[in-house]
Amino acid sequence: MDYHCDVAIIGGSLGGVAAALAACEAGATVVLSESSDWLGGQATSQGVSALDEHRYIERFGGTRSYMAFREAIRGHYRARYGVQHMPDGQPLNPGNGWVSELCYEPLVGVSAIQAMLAPHIASGKLTLLLEHEPTSAVVENDIIKSVALKSTLGQSAIVNLQSSIFLDATDLGDLLPLVGASYVTGAEAHADTGEADAPEAARPEEIQGFTYCFAIEHCPGEDHTIPKLVDYERLRDEQPFTLTLRGWDGGERPFAMFATGPTGLPPFWSYRRLLDGALLDPSGATRDIAMINWNGNDYHHANIIDVPPAERERALDEAKRLSLAFLYWLQTEVPRDDGSGKGYPGLRLLPEVMGTADGLSKMPYVRESRRILALRRVVAEDILAAGRAGARAAHFADAVGIGWYYMDLHPAVGNMKSTFTPTLPFQIPLGALVPRRITNLLAACKNIGVTHLTNGSYRLHPVEWNVGEAAGALAAQCVAQSLLPADVEAHKPALLGFQRALLQRGVPLAWTIDVPEQDPVFVATQFLLVRGAIVAGTPRFDTLEVRPAEPLTGAEAGALLRALCDLHGITYKSCPPQWETEPERIATREEWSDALTDAGIGYGALSASPTWAELCASVPVS
Repeated sequence: MDYHCDVAIIGGSLGGVAAALAACEAGATVVLSESSDWLGGQATSQGVSALDEHRYIERFGGTRSYMAFREAIRGHYRARYGVQHMPDGQPLNPGNGWVSELCYEPLVGVSAIQAMLAPHIASGKLTLLLEHEPTSAVVENDIIKSVALKSTLGQSAIVNLQSSIFLDATDLGDLLPLVGASYVTGAEAHADTGEADAPEAARPEEIQGFTYCFAIEHCPGEDHTIPKLVDYERLRDEQPFTLTLRGWDGGERPFAMFATGPTGLPPFWSYRRLLDGALLDPSGATRDIAMINWNGNDYHHANIIDVPPAERERALDEAKRLSLAFLYWLQTEVPRDDGSGKGYPGLRLLPEVMGTADGLSKMPYVRESRRILALRRVVAEDILAAGRAGARAAHFADAVGIGWYYMDLHPAVGNMKSTFTPTLPFQIPLGALVPRRITNLLAACKNIGVTHLTNGSYRLHPVEWNVGEAAGALAAQCVAQSLLPADVEAHKPALLGFQRALLQRGVPLAWTIDVPEQDPVFVATQFLLVRGAIVAGTPRFDTLEVRPAEPLTGAEAGALLRALCDLHGITYKSCPPQWETEPERIATREEWSDALTDAGIGYGALSASPTWAELCASVPVS
């Protein structure tokens, strides 16, 4: 069977879902394929339905559609249990897990995604091909002509997919080798990336471990111990199994099962709890559901990228057995909180939560993918907090989104070291989504132009969604305007037009936590920040706030004028001398009026000491 569409998205990951939404909403016809029967990747089929986010997520730092996804999940639990918010008034977190602001059952995430996609399926713009994976591709002169898909259920029929633009939204970058795209795996060499912590020689096998997550409940007084695996002792001792984690600084962090740990750490049980029975159902009829994604079942002993099928299957099978062995250890050997013995046999595996017969997640939770050699690569020094002045990471004028997370690297094949290094709030550059070759391909998941190190920050839920959304919106714009992705990245008018489209979609491009999407000057503020309106040495440089109600100093006014000129394609001439000689003095209306008139930029009424918000409201940015 043949399918023809404007945008073909291979992979129904979280990025793939966001890409499909964005492309359809921009008017493109889309085919979205996925190897499993659940869409959503790490948020659903991979079992990590305790979202890894940053501390500002409830007020800023997620796209409008990502926040709608989160709200749909909360809406399900509000309707189901009648609980509207947390006891302290904060937004509802059904699992009340301490690692995340939103923990939920995976199938609720699947339902939310289905509801978001439903109008586009009904209109005929979106075609879903579940349980299909790519097998081959036809490529001519670095242009993908078609991709062949086969059923993952063993059916012999082949689907041929023809499209103007192809997106790889698989969690492992499965399309890249099929189309001959240039990519890397594992840890790059220091000489390649220039990163201080990169190894001297490349280690392509050093890929972060993956995990088969599972869900359990606790039924005290009952025995739900699973059968002991034949190689249980080997799996237990090689890992090894423990509730004590070793921090990135080398210190130990001991946890207890249900109680507060000996050093005050919260319980292991509520770490990634998906359902808090006491919160949602005070009657006591609803038990907790905890999801287990821990060092104990984090499999880092073999790779599944670019290895023979038999070797891949062996690794996947052993990873599953590792998770089951860890469950058995929790049921039989973990020290009990009260010191009365070992093991909690009342821990019951919940296959229905993961939608599988064995109780493990449908797909392994993947932390690291093949990564394209992109037009722009994000390296560690771009985002690390250490050694960088200001409140934000390196500035990218081609930003298509934002994110923030620690540089979180789990043990990898050949390297047992974990890192959890602070970063600054960062941007997602468009160039990282565009490969150096294969002209009608975009990366839309964890396969963007990052390194082994920076992947540790760019792989999390809201960032992956933003990457996919930007890729889908870009693909639709390319189809509508007969452009290639590299054309948009290289030409300023096309880039500005695309960034404007993203802002209208509610995709922030720069960090401004006090000017959310609902603010009247959101678009203007975002445009000006992307064009470089905040510079070192100014008060707003050291904060994520732009303080829209405060007047501008001379130094800030000068930077803002340069950004306005750049935005309008006007050659910057000069600013009032006072802004340079007295950079900390508040800029006056007369100075602003003279500067804008001299630059040829129209403006409206300004007060005696214009504020950021007033200037944004009075000066055209479109």
